[in-house]
Amino acid sequence: MTSAAAEGVAKTPATPSAPRRRKSVTGTRRTVAALFLLPALVLLGALVVYPIGYSIVRSFYDSSGGGFAGFDNYKALFTDDGIRTALKNNVIWVVFAPAVSTALGLVFAVLTERVRWGTAFKLVVFMPMAISMLAAGIIFRLVYDQDPDKGVANAVWVGVHDTFAQSSAFPKAHPGRKSPLMPEGGGFVTTGPVHTGQSVALPLVGVAPDQMPDSARKAARARPEPGRITGTTWQDFTRGKGVGTLGAVDPSELGYAGMRIEAVKDGAVVASAKAAADGTFTLPAKADGARLRLPAANFREPYNGVDWLGPSLVTPAIIGSYVWMWAGFAMVLIAAGLAGVPRELLEAARVDGANEWQVFRRVTVPLLAPVLAVVAVTLMINVLKVFDLVFIIAPGSSQDDANVLALELYRKGFSEGRPGIASAIAVFLLLLVIPVMLFNMRRLRREVRR
Repeated sequence: MTSAAAEGVAKTPATPSAPRRRKSVTGTRRTVAALFLLPALVLLGALVVYPIGYSIVRSFYDSSGGGFAGFDNYKALFTDDGIRTALKNNVIWVVFAPAVSTALGLVFAVLTERVRWGTAFKLVVFMPMAISMLAAGIIFRLVYDQDPDKGVANAVWVGVHDTFAQSSAFPKAHPGRKSPLMPEGGGFVTTGPVHTGQSVALPLVGVAPDQMPDSARKAARARPEPGRITGTTWQDFTRGKGVGTLGAVDPSELGYAGMRIEAVKDGAVVASAKAAADGTFTLPAKADGARLRLPAANFREPYNGVDWLGPSLVTPAIIGSYVWMWAGFAMVLIAAGLAGVPRELLEAARVDGANEWQVFRRVTVPLLAPVLAVVAVTLMINVLKVFDLVFIIAPGSSQDDANVLALELYRKGFSEGRPGIASAIAVFLLLLVIPVMLFNMRRLRREVRR
């Protein structure tokens, strides 16, 4: 072989070798990675994909599961009164619960940023997150109890009310036998006019001894005074058969302390007085010739607070319990975002003459907008599935008014035996959640790219 031929052979490119198998980014073979992912994929299919698929199929069948119902179950979502109420309440939940929770979380995060005990405060506010929905529901069922002696909300409300408008201590009081009083306009009035120098007896019955005011003392017969009208109003009842004199003040009987007495002449109140601890009262000379009236305010039923769990307030009350639980969650996430806000921007705004409110509104909130959006959207997804609080807190009489889609799903599927409509509600809830989830995922990916 000549040297030229040998050189040509040497320069001939070698036959390309077979392509090597690529490995994954972590260096693991795809087969091995698939084997490791297989258990998770099986669980995902069994616990997520299969139930969703079965619910979609089941939503097109009737209650027995043997007859094809088409879209009848979906039509019921907009024609059934219970489902329509639940849908309306879900709208209220989605609008108010995330907004209030996020707003409170923002306020708490900003206000506790500069105080020494801010960490302790955040811990206390976040603590309800450690409580289950069931436990929180039981707590707030007690908080909203109608009885002020049991429910904290009504105990506070009644205390505030009674500070400005004292409740009556005599709601059951009424005239007894042979009484000089007769009913009029919810109160009682003397059968005839009274005159100066006269001592008037206004006996009543009907108040249990243990319900008398603490300020009540033993009743005393008022002495007549010239130029004035005096009298006594008291509990004309003495325990024991044949004990005490009807219409007369006996030693063991108590006066109606604080009872209001009005002198009425020609339909107008010309004078008034309030009974002392022993039930005695005095009216001036201008009450001469008037009839004495015990106005209806003396016998008004005691104020028992607000019917928090009644039809009109049950949904806002339950939303309040939700905010109590989730405001801490919002606060922690917003506080984490606030820690990443450049302090130079805040200081620059203050140097330029902005006050704290302007710094908060024009600098802090815009910088926290991505975090606020994530918190609000996360809570929206959460409230669409709310069930426990409504089921536990709302009493049976108001549960229809507090109904939400998740609770209606449970009632249709298990209480009423209509699994087709329950499946349709489940699919409808899934369709409502998916756009919110996609929005949240897009925002999170955008944040990662930054």
